[in-house]
Amino acid sequence: MSIRTALITGASRGLGFALARELAVQGWRLVIDARDPTALEGARKELAKRTDVIAIPGDVTGSEHRLKLSRAAREAGGLDAVINNAGMLGPSPQPELLDYPLDILEDVYRANAIAPLGVLQAVRHSLKPGARVINVTSDAAREAYGGWGGYGSSKAALEQISNVLAAERPDLRVYRVDPGDMRTRMHQEAFPGEDISDRPLPESSVAGFIELLDGPYESGRYEARESFTAATS
Repeated sequence: MSIRTALITGASRGLGFALARELAVQGWRLVIDARDPTALEGARKELAKRTDVIAIPGDVTGSEHRLKLSRAAREAGGLDAVINNAGMLGPSPQPELLDYPLDILEDVYRANAIAPLGVLQAVRHSLKPGARVINVTSDAAREAYGGWGGYGSSKAALEQISNVLAAERPDLRVYRVDPGDMRTRMHQEAFPGEDISDRPLPESSVAGFIELLDGPYESGRYEARESFTAATS
């Protein structure tokens, strides 16, 4: 079998790194990015012990950075998967909508909805036939949690982008995946001062992502820690 290649954004820590590490173990070639160049280099060194890795520091909201990702995808020989994991929480603690600074809300939408589409536009010519696209979402995209209007609505926008893309590109598998609550830095920032040690580590969600990358599942919405007997609309 030929070596498969995945682009994973936000891969220096948390869920992104957990996914990258498991794919490296399975022999996938990786293109990864993150905003923090030091943290990204640490991740690259760890992953490079098992597979070929191209690491590109930068912010997915920037068009020049997305162009670099596109070049890396071509250099890697094309992409079998794109995992849009990078995102932005917004203010901490989360403000209610009537108090939400609109300039920051624009940044949240740019990071969580517009940038993932921008990444896909940038690498579109490097997507191999039947490539898998995974856009990481959240239950906050569907549930009305007070204080989560900014982040949640940005993820809801990403879900509809994913839904329409799946309709427009039936040759791709487009998944919107809710990983569930996780013990990550972003989750801690969402609950400043609270003990989140009872939340599962990101590794607990990885198996669901891998199943989508390997399995026969149709485009749709999935929860990473649930059974994939059927997709939800």
